[in-house]
Amino acid sequence: MLGWFRALMPREEKFFDLFARHSDAVLQGAIALRAMLEGGHAVAANCNRVMESEHEADTITREVLIAVRRTFITPFDRGSIRDLITAMDNSIDQMQKTAKTVILFEVDTFAPQMREMGDIIVNAARLVQEAVPLLKNISSEAAHISALTEKISALEGQADDLHDLGLKALFKSSREKNDLSFFIGHEVYDHLEKVVDRFDDVANVTHGIVIEHV
Repeated sequence: MLGWFRALMPREEKFFDLFARHSDAVLQGAIALRAMLEGGHAVAANCNRVMESEHEADTITREVLIAVRRTFITPFDRGSIRDLITAMDNSIDQMQKTAKTVILFEVDTFAPQMREMGDIIVNAARLVQEAVPLLKNISSEAAHISALTEKISALEGQADDLHDLGLKALFKSSREKNDLSFFIGHEVYDHLEKVVDRFDDVANVTHGIVIEHV
């Protein structure tokens, strides 16, 4: 009986618009973070772009959480909505932390592995941007969404490999210098890896929603 009642009630579709807007902000933040990794003068200007994208994403997250409380019929479980927007927001929050670390330690040159991890971050953000709007038609798009989440999880594995290769190269190049280069580089690698981990969290939450609703 409850299922029929819910089917007859108008659903609040603005959640999907908010998810799409948030994914746009995440992608812009990812592109700006990748641009920072070009080094030199690109660092400061693109750091500001990361911060702007993070602020925009925070605003959208608040809108979603308010809508969850005020909407009688939600497109899927309220807890799942909160989990999804929180996971998405955590990804760009981690980008902001990465950018702040780069500025704090005045890093202006980046290893090839760092730039490759930046490419992975942009790719993961694009996959999220593609996957999230499909939730509006979750029944017909379930296979497509699942395939996209699998791609994001695969990127997480690639980022782990780059992290390890980069740290090894960094250790070899810095062990004779007796300076802070290894510590600083380790911090940057750690933050970049965590960004990709947060995208994997988004993939896991999204896949969970598919499993629960199809």
